[in-house]
Amino acid sequence: MIPTSYPDASEMARLTARMLLEIGAVHLNADEPFTLASGLPSPTYIDCRKLFSYPRIRSTLMDFLTVTVMRNAGFEAFDNIAGGETAGIPFGALVAERMALPMSYVRKKPKGYGRNARIEGEMTPGQRVLLVEDLTTDGGSKLSFVDAIRETGATCAHTAVIFYYGIFPGTEESLAGHGVQLHHLCTWWDVLAEAKASGAFDDSTLVEVETFLTAPRAWQEARQKT
Repeated sequence: MIPTSYPDASEMARLTARMLLEIGAVHLNADEPFTLASGLPSPTYIDCRKLFSYPRIRSTLMDFLTVTVMRNAGFEAFDNIAGGETAGIPFGALVAERMALPMSYVRKKPKGYGRNARIEGEMTPGQRVLLVEDLTTDGGSKLSFVDAIRETGATCAHTAVIFYYGIFPGTEESLAGHGVQLHHLCTWWDVLAEAKASGAFDDSTLVEVETFLTAPRAWQEARQKT
């Protein structure tokens, strides 16, 4: 069923942050930083895959993501929804169900046997494809998925995620340079604001996290030297 009513973007961001905090998807630790996929340290980590286990929250956020895309890109802007391997596959399916559209998914690498495919499911030349994933840090992984979609003759000018880091300069500009617009529900700044309001973490942790969010590269470089 296609959602037709929804809060404004700022309220959806606040509620999304609150839901992620409520289910324990937000991890903050300034004393023992997490290691990101890039190998760099971070006092923050988000686990959107926990949403799979919370159907009420999962359903609400998929409604939010669907209406955000329709509001920003158009109500009849897509012909196919593609989930990015791995976490983007179930979220892509949920968005496709709401938009009453076919769903496919994109592998990170060719299958390696059989058809050696990167695209699974039906995707045809000329289709307008929305790429769905759980999150993006700096947008880098999205470009590979978009290129794989475009190699089929389909177009891909939009990607939608639940969570966008929102702290690394040039992310949206890099995607735009590749002809892709990013749609998201909330960022680390939204989570920080809600964490402060709810008292979910101690003050010293939140101060250190805010320092990281304000200048992430400087924070990472300082941590790597120690």
